[in-house]
Amino acid sequence: MPKSSSDKAIIAEHLCKVFNVTKGVFRRTKTPIVAVKDVSFEVDYGELFGVVGPNGAGKTTTIKMLTTMLIPTSGQAKVLGYDIYKDVQKIRERIGIVLGGERGLYTRVNAIDNLRYFADLYGVPVSVRDKRIEDLLKFMGLWERAKDRVETYSKGMKQRLHLARGLINDPELIFLDEPTVGLDPEIAKETREMVKELTKMGKTILLTTHYMFEADVLCRRVAVIRNGEVVALDTPAGLKKYVRDTSIVEIEGFGITEKEVNRFKQLKEVLAVSWDQSGNKQVLKIQTPMGSEIISQVQDILKNSRIYNIKIKEPTLEDAYLRLVEG
Repeated sequence: MPKSSSDKAIIAEHLCKVFNVTKGVFRRTKTPIVAVKDVSFEVDYGELFGVVGPNGAGKTTTIKMLTTMLIPTSGQAKVLGYDIYKDVQKIRERIGIVLGGERGLYTRVNAIDNLRYFADLYGVPVSVRDKRIEDLLKFMGLWERAKDRVETYSKGMKQRLHLARGLINDPELIFLDEPTVGLDPEIAKETREMVKELTKMGKTILLTTHYMFEADVLCRRVAVIRNGEVVALDTPAGLKKYVRDTSIVEIEGFGITEKEVNRFKQLKEVLAVSWDQSGNKQVLKIQTPMGSEIISQVQDILKNSRIYNIKIKEPTLEDAYLRLVEG
């Protein structure tokens, strides 16, 4: 499918979306909720562009506006050169959408029937439909299970079928909305490799994620959204400038309490704090310009906790993200 005449795959200008939420039982009132306040960015053809931010930042709402699933409250956007208000059908014919999770597949039928259904929805000519389905299922490593019911598939297989569905109309532009959320590490890695292959095929991809390492390894540029606004946009390396003069003190231990974490947040020498309590080990990360000079304070605050290790690390994209989203 030839590219449109536009020199940008996506141009978003000051997109805003406000939802009116009805509250109350006896006196029902409408309360405006701002999901997206002001989002602007451009995506080049052939680019894998990332949109990152915490849950509720406005990532999915932004995608829904760009894919014509939601009408913006205000702002403008063009997708593949087409206006999101005037050219809804032209945009939908030329894009693919892959959402995270298992919704969107018919699990009681096989993969071929799933893809035939979506191909017919997109108006894919019958003369090319079956060959395209075969090629996609082979590319995704699903051809040997193509006639098995989807309910017998593993999560990884279902996610690959999701990707195949998003490609069934041979789209110029693919929207991937948190495609690895909820997947175990091995399946998530497999999905990222598939995304890399799509970029090698020349596809333009907009990826939303809240996994910073994922954005770091996949994306050419990344927009960071906080509270419905773009607060930074650069390459992954460029975003790290926000923590260029910062060291990361990483503490591994057990018995660290929320009270102690809050004490770190109150220190003027501390710029940001993250706290991971997964599993039997706690990991506390402190951003500070002091580096090893803060270790004595760390030991004093955590004197009642069991500390296994303290180390000083170079900042990563995740550290830059933490600084940006915490403002």
